[in-house]
Amino acid sequence: MQVNHTDLNKSAQQFRKELLIMAVLGLGRSLPHFTLRTGIRYAETVGQLDGPIELRPYTGDKNATDGLAIDGRTLYTYLGSCVKEFDPNKLVSSIYGASVTQGDALKGVPITKAVLALMMKKISGGLNKSLFDGVRNAAGTTTKALFNGLDTITATEITDGGIALAKGNLMNLPGVIDDTNAVDVLQSIYEAASDELQDEKSKLYIPKSIYNAYNKDYKATTGGTPYNKEYKKTFLEGSDDLCELVPLVGKKASDYIQLSTKGNMLIGVNQTGAEEKIEVRRGDNPFLLQFINTLFFGTQYESLSKERLMVGHIGGSNA
Repeated sequence: MQVNHTDLNKSAQQFRKELLIMAVLGLGRSLPHFTLRTGIRYAETVGQLDGPIELRPYTGDKNATDGLAIDGRTLYTYLGSCVKEFDPNKLVSSIYGASVTQGDALKGVPITKAVLALMMKKISGGLNKSLFDGVRNAAGTTTKALFNGLDTITATEITDGGIALAKGNLMNLPGVIDDTNAVDVLQSIYEAASDELQDEKSKLYIPKSIYNAYNKDYKATTGGTPYNKEYKKTFLEGSDDLCELVPLVGKKASDYIQLSTKGNMLIGVNQTGAEEKIEVRRGDNPFLLQFINTLFFGTQYESLSKERLMVGHIGGSNA
């Protein structure tokens, strides 16, 4: 079956909203561990209300009016673009070839939509891998240069003092975390966090290598314990199942481990507005078409307070 740019472009416009959200939904295993903020074009102030708001013995008088403020942070989203030439007929062949083992995978799905969905999936894969180590560079040519990932934001905040030992939202960790110390190291991060953070449902964002080391260390340490019924561990031991272990592909080779809540880990997108588009047009090569996509994307912490965040710096110095 052959498709042309007119059919593809018509499908792009028909399914525009659905295809744009595919770039977000395509974040896969990462997305359930973040809070998605939509409707953000370039920047939005986020943060938490801080200051004394409390009950006191009744007197009929008003409370003090000072000391209440919003600790604001800015969630930046950057407009990214993709212009990719492709052979539509080869792509169609590969889609149908892959569907042979999937039964009715394409039944009722317009092939033009399937082609565009595959392109959006490729885009989301780059976003997923850059959630932590992305470094904004307006002159860059890859997804990693589109926005600042959370590890990059973390490094900047450590330099600027927003994340610090004295503030209770930073601790330094051994330079090597393996199957001999992973359990102790991850537990030490949790135990060093504020009581308020330990009292919340939280997540520990870690590289897959450290997650694997934790499983091996846990098995070696507690292999004979009656309640240790499975090799795979979902929650950090000793957290009363409040702290979920979250190994992510974007954390590969990371120098930081974040203990935080889902509500504090933000992904910003727009999903509305004329700037975000999906289009297919003819290119210079008569045998190829151009896939064009633009969308906003960015990450941020809602708050750096120790009640919301604890960062473990692998190989960090106390100096």
